[in-house]
Amino acid sequence: MTVFKKRTSGKPGEWYYCLEHKKVEEGPECPAKDRFGPYATPAEAQHALETARERDLQWENDPRWHDAPSGEGKDEG
Repeated sequence: MTVFKKRTSGKPGEWYYCLEHKKVEEGPECPAKDRFGPYATPAEAQHALETARERDLQWENDPRWHDAPSGEGKDEG
């Protein structure tokens, strides 16, 4: 017997991009593990994957997130 039903999180008026369905959704339609957001507008949610790519590139090129400058700390041999 199931006592508690697993519920998605989010509120109507918040916009998400569902990675499984590949579409913009309002509120808690899909589980949090399958979506990006919340976003303030449907247009922002529509560009979620592009925003994520841009942030990934910024992170990869941020020297504060690297332990050693490029070329240092690697095995030579």
